Amino acid sequence: MIRRLSPAKINLHLRVLGKREDGYHEIVTLMQRISLCDEMEFHFIEKGVEVSCPGSSLPENEDNIAHRAAALILERSRRKEGIHISIHKRIPVAAGLGGGSSNAATTLVTLNELTGLDLSTDDLMKMGAKLGADVPFFIFRKTAWAFGIGDRLQAVDTIPNLWFVLINPRFTTSTKMVYERLNLQLTKPEFKYKCPKLNTIEDLMRVLHNDLEKVTLALHPVLQELKDLLMQHGALGALMSGSGPTVAGFFGKESEALKAEESLSKIGKDNWLVFRAHSI
Repeated sequence: MIRRLSPAKINLHLRVLGKREDGYHEIVTLMQRISLCDEMEFHFIEKGVEVSCPGSSLPENEDNIAHRAAALILERSRRKEGIHISIHKRIPVAAGLGGGSSNAATTLVTLNELTGLDLSTDDLMKMGAKLGADVPFFIFRKTAWAFGIGDRLQAVDTIPNLWFVLINPRFTTSTKMVYERLNLQLTKPEFKYKCPKLNTIEDLMRVLHNDLEKVTLALHPVLQELKDLLMQHGALGALMSGSGPTVAGFFGKESEALKAEESLSKIGKDNWLVFRAHSI
């Protein structure tokens, strides 16, 4: 049995530039992997793909993105054996943290190794793009600006390490619905975006932005209250990740994040989930 950690991500910056003719949206986003992880276990079985998600409401058939990722690799490798995948969830589901995409990416990378298929990172990223827009980012394994639908990546090598306190309000949001509620025109394909330098925490705090907040916060005003709470407990900035509903507070020191986590956990009790994590 092989065990792998499957990390969450946070969007530090997200601009939605417009709709595309293919129905997707043109975006620019800065994505950071964090230390909040699912744990995945892989072992070979006689045939087929099996997925189990103990303690989770996730589907365990081909509706699970990790199931589809495994099927792609097994078909490509032409091995007779099947694979069983156990996913022990710690990343909240449908929370704007990319848990499903990360599970798919971890599956592709792990099975590429186990089957001896030896596909390149670029090949795996192309395969991942067929499964979901964020999957290539998790295969890339670097902090990155993402363009297009999120599949064109530019590594960010100089970015300060951060600590995060995440608050998940125990409800889910639909990414599809949030994007549909944005009032956007078709984009011009020649649009260019100049990525700012991110050498200091101050640089990073200046670029914190998420266009999707105006939709999700209007639907769920409590998220603004959670952002305000994070700022009141010492966060340098606070932002919703992805289409939400998880909000993140940003801290320069672990001790500051720990203090905020402890206080917010007591305040939230049964109303929301609080996680502390750091950039990876």
